[in-house]
Amino acid sequence: MLRSRTVTATVTAVVTAATATAARRGCAMAEGPVARAIRAKLQAALEPTHLQVVNESHRHAGPAGAESHFAVVVVSERFGGLPLLQRHRLVHAALRAELAGPLHALAIVARTPQQWLDDPAVPPRPACLGGSQREHRGA
Repeated sequence: MLRSRTVTATVTAVVTAATATAARRGCAMAEGPVARAIRAKLQAALEPTHLQVVNESHRHAGPAGAESHFAVVVVSERFGGLPLLQRHRLVHAALRAELAGPLHALAIVARTPQQWLDDPAVPPRPACLGGSQREHRGA
């Protein structure tokens, strides 16, 4: 029970920090239909103890309100004993329809609850250099 409380407290702190960061950056926290589908499918398939779904489409070329680029942080007991590639395959399997349709890019952090307790930090995502931005850097 103590471990469960620790996980809950850690998750609450991380979500609160993420919400505050998004507010400072002027990002909307509302989820569109693709984000909601991603969240629901990952919840059903992996029963995570922690799940973050972040729409990063605003960092890429495309129309306002697009839902094509996402990052997910999934913490699940289902990942226990699995190598990183197998964890990613489980996430991809859950999101097969989205990956075949509107979802263009997906960054995945897949950890067990113990790994999340040991290190809840999520690596920063690099800036997008695709599409028209590539032309501006002289590539």
